[in-house]
Amino acid sequence: MFDGLMCNMSNLARLSNAKSRSICGENRSGAKSGGAREFPPVDENGNPTGCARDLGQGWKVHPCDDIKIGETFVLADIEGSGCIQHIWMTPTGDYRTTILRIYYDGSDIPAVECPIGDFFASAFTSYSTYANISSQAVCVNPGNAFNCYWPMPFKKRILITLENVSELEIKGIFYQIDYALNDVPEDTAYFHAQFRRVNPLKKGDVYTIADNIKGKGHYVGTYLAWQINNNGWWGEGEIKFYMDGDCDPALSDGKEVAGSTGFPTICGTGTEDYFCGSYNFENKATKEYQEYTNAYAGVPHIMRPNSGNMYDANLRFSMYRWHITDPIRFEKDLKVTIQAMGWQRGGRYLPLQDDIASVAFWYQIGQTEPFPELPCADDLMIN
Repeated sequence: MFDGLMCNMSNLARLSNAKSRSICGENRSGAKSGGAREFPPVDENGNPTGCARDLGQGWKVHPCDDIKIGETFVLADIEGSGCIQHIWMTPTGDYRTTILRIYYDGSDIPAVECPIGDFFASAFTSYSTYANISSQAVCVNPGNAFNCYWPMPFKKRILITLENVSELEIKGIFYQIDYALNDVPEDTAYFHAQFRRVNPLKKGDVYTIADNIKGKGHYVGTYLAWQINNNGWWGEGEIKFYMDGDCDPALSDGKEVAGSTGFPTICGTGTEDYFCGSYNFENKATKEYQEYTNAYAGVPHIMRPNSGNMYDANLRFSMYRWHITDPIRFEKDLKVTIQAMGWQRGGRYLPLQDDIASVAFWYQIGQTEPFPELPCADDLMIN
């Protein structure tokens, strides 16, 4: 019988024994009949206060929560087996210093660790700005409503937290986590997401999106938040997927290739090509960069310099590529890199020294390897 955990149009008519549950400020445990139970708070004289003071229990009493400076807030702590099917939230504060973490089955190592803006492919947005995203995995709707549809199965427990590492309190975060409870098939893999940032990239270095992924699984998405520090076109670099032993030393004519750890199985042809664009993301009619957003790829947000020249330095690009219909499968290990490369005189490539941040998304069987330590709050910030 259909388990009801991972739903789409092709199985929507099929019934299951899954139990639908949801966690939000009005039902923080997700328990059956657990919603809308709070009473309005009272003052020192026992008189109801707050917006629902005239209405009482069952009305809108506790729709959101605050997160104090340095506090880790538990969004959800669910026992049993099942699958997260949808996450919606509207965080305030600074998105780079609000850290989302997800832990599976009692592990103390997070399988997801990422600033909230980058997780929702929106690093350069804020509470007062907005960039639409219409994709199958992530949607961002007015005004800055973050939605995630990555399935997140768990077999014993799932813990989802938000840590505020900024110097300001997060006031009023609204959220809802929709999930189903049922037995999870044995061959089901766990969802992972890892954030990295290098600012600036050293000249001649290759940017690492993900490394030290061990076990069997498949890679399902890349998000990049990229600030250009040179004039000119910047996206000649290739993305590379090293899998299942590709990272053994590469040899050429019997000699080890200088600066190389091996040859990739999958190699792209350019940055804009990987994000399913072409020819500099340029609209040939307007001679300007062109934002786009669709089910599997997009450049939903471009922050332009005041000069108006599309090839001036200090542009910022927000880009996503979801491998939903074409996952990158690996049996033992995976490493993902991308080059930062533009042009210089004489028709030569120019290794760039840009500010690059990324999120790698994948599914794998078993326990994840510990992630590299997150940068401190100052080094996370986008200035």
